Amino acid sequence: MTGAYAARMTIAPENSNRQGFEAIREGLPAAVPMVRTMNLAFEQVSPDRVVMVLPDQPAFHNHIGGPHAGALFTLGESASGAFVLGHFGDLLHRATPLAVQSTIRYFKVAMGPIRATALLTRPVDEIREELDAGARPEFDVEIEFTNGVGDITGSMTVTWTLRPNRT
Repeated sequence: MTGAYAARMTIAPENSNRQGFEAIREGLPAAVPMVRTMNLAFEQVSPDRVVMVLPDQPAFHNHIGGPHAGALFTLGESASGAFVLGHFGDLLHRATPLAVQSTIRYFKVAMGPIRATALLTRPVDEIREELDAGARPEFDVEIEFTNGVGDITGSMTVTWTLRPNRT
């Protein structure tokens, strides 16, 4: 999520963690046009995980009838960005979350509605401590894609950083 999108999010420090995650549910679609364009929906929003769903929409199908690879990428990046903002949105006044790298793997053809489940791979406190110490922390968010019957269709890793804002 770019700084421009993050700046549109209205997550005050007192709304971090659980309350911040509820703010994400409404704030992300309002701040990120692609989330609205693709009709991405939140199924679960919590400090433990974010689950977003890409509905089965012919406008986003590929040549074999499943979601286009770009649609899956956007779903995964959006779920990871929501997770990052939920945990670090209270820091937007001093750091900008930026995706710095991503990888995606497709295991089987995804058909129907697809869920992206995002999980953080490092303790939140450790990442915050690095930022507090003046570092620019990097951390991964792992995403698993599943179809309507729970089959794993792919995975994605997005590496994020919290870039300290210049004053």
